[in-house]
Amino acid sequence: MEVTIAANNIVKSFAGKRVLDGLSFNVLKGQIFGLLGPSGAGKTTLIKILTGQLTRDLGTAEINGISADKLTGDDNKRFGIMMDDFGVYERLSCYDNLKIFAEIYGVKKDNILNSLKKVGLESARKTPAAKLSKGMRSRLRLARVFMTDPEILFLDEPTSGLDPATAGEIHKMMLEEKGNGKTIFLTTHTMSEAEKLCDDIVMINEGKIVEHGSPREICRRYNHRRMLKIHLSDGSDIQLSHDENAADKVAELIRSGHAETIHTTEPDLETVFMELTGKELAV
Repeated sequence: MEVTIAANNIVKSFAGKRVLDGLSFNVLKGQIFGLLGPSGAGKTTLIKILTGQLTRDLGTAEINGISADKLTGDDNKRFGIMMDDFGVYERLSCYDNLKIFAEIYGVKKDNILNSLKKVGLESARKTPAAKLSKGMRSRLRLARVFMTDPEILFLDEPTSGLDPATAGEIHKMMLEEKGNGKTIFLTTHTMSEAEKLCDDIVMINEGKIVEHGSPREICRRYNHRRMLKIHLSDGSDIQLSHDENAADKVAELIRSGHAETIHTTEPDLETVFMELTGKELAV
């Protein structure tokens, strides 16, 4: 498959401290790629390097085969960036916020209303940004990304601090964009979000990659216990070793009608990250 984002041995330091320490990975066209790590792990720094906003100390970074430090204005139109530190003009309406960027990127004004409609802000187009809820502000930043109809979306913690319903709506938009052939580079410290959305993930800790693969592959890789969890009709749960010794017991529970559900107890990504680093991710 076609590689849209390529990172090779990226190193970045601030004040003598390495924030990124030799990161290498590829992102394939049409996938949702997740960069997972705790706050302060260097996720935002990496996005800024990949999109040409920051220079790297060592290594290479490319988008569609073009070095990040050689991206032109036309190249920049091919990707959209949603970050918390990309300002929203408080006194301006949702429409006028987008109008500024439409003029910068040479986007037709029709795209403004289309983008607001896409994120569910059409009825709030005249509302000043200062009066928006946190979830609506996130939608406004996302509308700005959609305005140029980019091939690649860089979304830096797009659901941070949002309620589950609003986060779910943003997840739905991301999956729709993937369905339209877009590539999405997602940073998050929410493991359940990565498990739900991502085709491929990289876990980083203290600037280094500690694991790489699909969520399912990684969880299987660290499934040391290999247990079966059986939920019984009386509401209780039992666990059995996932081996040939459990076969008779499972068959008996099924024949008797006592077994309602049977699941393998693979670890989740949060458990894997804690095993690798000794840290909780959502900090």
